Amino acid sequence: MRIGLIGLGRIGAFHAETLSGLPAVTELVVTDAVPAVTERIAQKYGAEPAADPAALLGSGVDGVVIAAATDAHPQLILAAVESGLPVFCEKPVARGAVEAAEVLRHCAGATVQIGYNRRFDPGFAAARAAVVGGELGRLHTVRSTTMDPAPPPAGYLAGSGGIFRDCSVHDFDIIRYVTGREVVEVYATGSTRGDALFAEIGDAATTAAILTLDDDTLAVVSNTRYNGRGYDVRLEVHGTADSIAVGLEDKLPLRSVEPGAAFPAGPPHTFFMDRFTTAYRLELAAFTEVVAGTRESPCTVADAVEAGWIAEACTLSLREHRPVRLSEVRSAA
Repeated sequence: MRIGLIGLGRIGAFHAETLSGLPAVTELVVTDAVPAVTERIAQKYGAEPAADPAALLGSGVDGVVIAAATDAHPQLILAAVESGLPVFCEKPVARGAVEAAEVLRHCAGATVQIGYNRRFDPGFAAARAAVVGGELGRLHTVRSTTMDPAPPPAGYLAGSGGIFRDCSVHDFDIIRYVTGREVVEVYATGSTRGDALFAEIGDAATTAAILTLDDDTLAVVSNTRYNGRGYDVRLEVHGTADSIAVGLEDKLPLRSVEPGAAFPAGPPHTFFMDRFTTAYRLELAAFTEVVAGTRESPCTVADAVEAGWIAEACTLSLREHRPVRLSEVRSAA
């Protein structure tokens, strides 16, 4: 099949490599806002360059992968949908949940997959299977962690919408996915300790949030931009019959100080592309099945909007130092 790729920055270039290696993708068409980047990536992966997104959409592609900047996501999603094409778009759908909900209204019935890659990681998939299979009994506690080794570039941070919308949404989505429950209330706190930029742009460098799910399960989400040992992504799910964890493997960026402990034994993960290489490949392979019509979207715009509402509630909770119900942010939209 012939797949188009819009946006060739850090994640877009990574997707170009992945797509070029998928058996189902026989032709790849690429474009970026910087023509020199388009030409470089096209030559590197034997892809066809397109002058701009409009040219790419009109080039006879069977599906489109969007990896452009967040602010361009709504326009590009809707342009692809209007062209009648299946769409994969990196998270988030839009900078804020209100705009994302508007995108959802305009693409009802369209085939759109949003890039929440943890759903395809083997460990997270096994956790979901354990919960669905009833192995844990009644859930009572979930702990989800995303800790970056260092902040993204200043320009990226300024346009990201904040740590809850940019980073924590992965935790919010995977909590919904693994538990099968919805979040009804949040309480969030945070610190700007680190680069002065965080305070200047009204963001936080380190955050914690408690989420109450609709069956009274409690979820604790921890995030930071400063985790010196590496890129730490984990999930714990505790129930009345059993407890399980994702991420407890030899590349876990956590050092045990227990006498005689040798775990973890390997070098720690230092980058999200390293941690989730397999998940990204499985995610894009799933999209080729969506394009072929043999699979429904495994992560819809509606799923992404729900994660976005949780991010909005946490952002408001952090700002006003109080619990926030999801119904409040939805009704204010």
